[in-house]
Amino acid sequence: MNGPGRCPDCSEAVLWTRTQPGATTAGGKQMPVSRRPDPAGNTAVRRDGTTAWISRRVTDAQPLMGYERLHMPHQATCRAHQHQLPLELPAGVARLDDRRRNRPPGR
Repeated sequence: MNGPGRCPDCSEAVLWTRTQPGATTAGGKQMPVSRRPDPAGNTAVRRDGTTAWISRRVTDAQPLMGYERLHMPHQATCRAHQHQLPLELPAGVARLDDRRRNRPPGR
């Protein structure tokens, strides 16, 4: 499957891509990404010569190219895979998101 489709777990509209080989993966796997470009994403998406959707991770060594668009991997936003933390955490346990949000810029 390559192109527009739906997530089998949450039924949200996604774009199915084929991964490129990278530093940590052999590539060639199917990966769903957000249907629309997202500046907060970390996945570069483009079409190859056969009009198949190709994706790769953006790094400092391989920045986003002009012909690619930045998308969010669907795994990061899939409602079926989001684990909810309990509202009350045990004593001595801090939510890192809260601490990061209150951290001064540049630190």
